[in-house]
Amino acid sequence: MTERPMSPQKLAAQLLESYEAGSSFFFATPKRTMLARGTFATVPHIGGADALQRLPERVAAVLNNAREAAHDIPVAVGAVPFDGSIPAQMVVPMTLQRAGPLVFDTDVPVHQPLAARYTVQPVPEPAAYLDGVTQALKLMQTGSLRKVVLSRSLHLSATTPIDLPQLLRNLAQRNPSGYTFAVDLPPGATQAAGGLRRTLIGASPELLVSRSGLQVLANPLAGSAARSANPIEDQERAATLLKSSKDLHEHAVVIEAVVEAMRPYCKKLDVPSGPSLVSTQTMWHLSSRICGELADPSITSLALAVALHPTPAVCGYPTELAHEAITTIEPFQRGFYTGTVGWCDASGDGQWAVTIRCAEADERTLRLFAGAGIVVGSKPESELAETEAKFRTMLQAMGLGQNAEVQS
Repeated sequence: MTERPMSPQKLAAQLLESYEAGSSFFFATPKRTMLARGTFATVPHIGGADALQRLPERVAAVLNNAREAAHDIPVAVGAVPFDGSIPAQMVVPMTLQRAGPLVFDTDVPVHQPLAARYTVQPVPEPAAYLDGVTQALKLMQTGSLRKVVLSRSLHLSATTPIDLPQLLRNLAQRNPSGYTFAVDLPPGATQAAGGLRRTLIGASPELLVSRSGLQVLANPLAGSAARSANPIEDQERAATLLKSSKDLHEHAVVIEAVVEAMRPYCKKLDVPSGPSLVSTQTMWHLSSRICGELADPSITSLALAVALHPTPAVCGYPTELAHEAITTIEPFQRGFYTGTVGWCDASGDGQWAVTIRCAEADERTLRLFAGAGIVVGSKPESELAETEAKFRTMLQAMGLGQNAEVQS
């Protein structure tokens, strides 16, 4: 009797269930699920101010070497940091499985608690974050800075080991229209690593860029509002966001920069006249889908990602001034937060998501991140509230605020 092939939905679910922290790369999108295991080759780090700009050529060289060695998985997977202060983490895996999108039974509840108790340390403290926003607004009044994204971190320590595979499943089930990921990070990847192997894990709502043949797509998000459990109020918040002059301005700054970065690579570029609304379980966002056709087929998805990164949605504008403000105001190193995570194959195709709604984790600790875009007209208390709302993607997947206890 011939055995029936597994359905794409069952295979995708099996890939999610097969994820193991420390030995896998997992990446799920609204259309595709990917699980990579092992390391055939690691993309070497080359220091210098242009380390990120030279990353695509290093990845291409490693993929070429893999093909010459008759390795049949010519795909590089991994994560790119916010800036060049730490190396990118890119590998060619030993094995790679792909399937269609994850499909969940909506009647099956999400498993909640991952640990009985956590201690929580906000960095910076809320009052210090408010001061940072005020400082950023003063910079805009006295100089050329138009936007800066200021972020916060929550350091959580658990009383028992954290079940990262279950956290990944919770994130995937709660964010089916997003980009759910888990990436192994090397020991010492950030100052907070303490020599332990860490995992970058999260569920991003934002596609940085994808390439399929000559077709490219970027989907920047900028301008946000927290969701409400009350359906009427929730729709009112969405409508208010779509009319908010402050948020529309913030979105326009991002779109202007993304189009400017993509145009040199595209012979055709389709830019919507205005943003639309997209939502996650916790947030409303202003969204613009920018589609293009490459002029040069040798331009890879990673080369496009590096050209776009960091967008004003995660850094600010102008980029140099915003980065300088971030370095001055934020009291921690971002590491891979607000970088990009994804894959690129030897043909140049690939997909890269913005590394937000995420955490860096080891056995018993997680470092969560959330940020807000500051422009003229921003109010410090509103920006603080936005970061609190954005933390909910990770916190709800961990069961915090519902079945788990938190100690501050």
